[in-house]
Amino acid sequence: MAKAVFQRNQKVWVESVGAWSVIERIVPIWARGFDEPVRVTYDVGLGREFHAHELRAEQDGPEVLDQAGVPWRLLRARNKWQTPEDCRHHPYPGTYPVVVTDANDWGGWRVPGAEYDRDPHKIEGQARLIASAPRLLALARALTEFISDAPDDAPAEIRRLAEEAVKIERYLAEVPAPLKDPKDEGTVAA
Repeated sequence: MAKAVFQRNQKVWVESVGAWSVIERIVPIWARGFDEPVRVTYDVGLGREFHAHELRAEQDGPEVLDQAGVPWRLLRARNKWQTPEDCRHHPYPGTYPVVVTDANDWGGWRVPGAEYDRDPHKIEGQARLIASAPRLLALARALTEFISDAPDDAPAEIRRLAEEAVKIERYLAEVPAPLKDPKDEGTVAA
């Protein structure tokens, strides 16, 4: 069975045309006796429908993996509670962002629909920031490594930024202590 690889309103590179385009419509092709589509094509507004192998997703930069070796990525999920016509003020009507931090496309960050509807541009920015976190951490590590080679040769502002990066990395590595249960306060071990 076929699954959609791209989402509606996603920017893609159309290989055979050599141009960027936006997916306008996902076209499932059904066959009698099957519960799911047997093939999925994409209408990108260029006069014909394209298969997934003819399209390439937009890449923001080099892929950086998290500590478990998994790239964090921003996907779009279909909004089950509102139709695209009901939410035309959203940047991508009919969908909301999901940051996936697991190789199996689950686990990560999601936002409640009501909160997304309240300020969709803010939530879109948060989603991009969270998805970029491993790349930002790699950038901070590169900065501290660069400064550690010759700290006296670096300008004061760059040294200050490197010190802030070290503090942030220390905070990320810190494991919080478990919370004490208030019921255990009055018990005495035998």
